[in-house]
Amino acid sequence: MNYLAHLYLSGNQSQRMIGNFIADHVKGKMIDAFPEGIRDGIYLHRQIDQFTDSHPVVVESKVRLRADFRKYAPVIVDVFYDHFLARDWEHYHHQSLEDFSEGVYSLMHNHSEILPERTRIMLDYMRRQNWLLNYRQTEGINRALTGMSRRTTFESGMENATLHLERHYKEFEKEFDEFFADLRSFVATLQA
Repeated sequence: MNYLAHLYLSGNQSQRMIGNFIADHVKGKMIDAFPEGIRDGIYLHRQIDQFTDSHPVVVESKVRLRADFRKYAPVIVDVFYDHFLARDWEHYHHQSLEDFSEGVYSLMHNHSEILPERTRIMLDYMRRQNWLLNYRQTEGINRALTGMSRRTTFESGMENATLHLERHYKEFEKEFDEFFADLRSFVATLQA
């Protein structure tokens, strides 16, 4: 899952949300420098990623993209799934996506001194372009994937991925709905 799903699955716990947000930029023993609540968020992020990577429905989505996007297919699927979450946000959260997004940006800004440098740089782009809110439209997904494509070491073709989303919209939507129900249940068992 991409940023929006990870943040959503953190519940309303600020430290867990911060940890879940920064987890990809926390390597090795760096984790020991953070308070317990943030470490819990980092661990949650890793469990979500592990569950996602091994889920058969997610594998179906990746297979549909693998021929054109190779190793970037999982990244693209994560962003596509965030699109469906953002599009149907009111079914999942009591707060509007606008308010939730602004709350996330403010939370991260207010704790910027503890964010890894790579997270701070990415957060600046994310906030200026309001990724979390703009995931609702395919144009927003296209902008995010095009930006990612510019930052990849190898040619990824991600700037063309939304064509696949549009072509197979119903299939990706069905896969997201099935998978996300399973993911929410999995996360609920972790927090029980």
